[in-house]
Amino acid sequence: MTAPFHIGILIFPDITQLDAMGPAQVLSRAPGAKIHLVWKTREPVPTDAGFPLLPTTTFADCPQLDVICVPGGFGQVALMNDEETLAFLRRQAQGARYVTSVCTGSLVLAAAGLLKGYRSACHWASRDLLSAFGAIPVAERVVHDRNRLSGGGVTAGIDFGLTLLAEIAGEDVARAVQLGLEYDPQPPFNAGSPDKAGPALTQRVRDGMTTMMEKRRRANEQAASHLR
Repeated sequence: MTAPFHIGILIFPDITQLDAMGPAQVLSRAPGAKIHLVWKTREPVPTDAGFPLLPTTTFADCPQLDVICVPGGFGQVALMNDEETLAFLRRQAQGARYVTSVCTGSLVLAAAGLLKGYRSACHWASRDLLSAFGAIPVAERVVHDRNRLSGGGVTAGIDFGLTLLAEIAGEDVARAVQLGLEYDPQPPFNAGSPDKAGPALTQRVRDGMTTMMEKRRRANEQAASHLR
């Protein structure tokens, strides 16, 4: 790595902040890393947790990034057909060393035409939507295909961050960062995936997502039709 190593994380209204902050916390420890929180303006951006994030640069002012990362969240739906955002991602992807995502951020990369023929992770409830863009959905926590890296749902962003950190700075650095962050998951419940949660709980969670998933599917169909 040479300094500075520019890592850009897209932020947007109704982002799931942990999708962004998990990787940001890990990757900020990389030698020479400079983290950019990127959006259209520098105005505070509301998250789906009820508090704002502050962009550090705009699309227009953002330097060429070594890593571009797209998180997910409810606001991802609006990005699927937002040509300004998709054009920014396409432009950055041309020069980036790594094109990456967390959770449903992979659908935004796919809508930009950046995942065709690539294996990709996504949140379990939306993973199947990747196929509409010629991407290959994979039910894994972190997926690495050439220079595309993706994390599954929300908390997978930490695992994704450590995987990418090992790729760019070496496994010894990633191990040291993991220890420094005391990342040693011991969840109180064994319910973090559909397989572990069981069909009843999984269906209950799906039912709670019905309205949002309908919006996501409609946006997905529209974005896929534009690419075709």
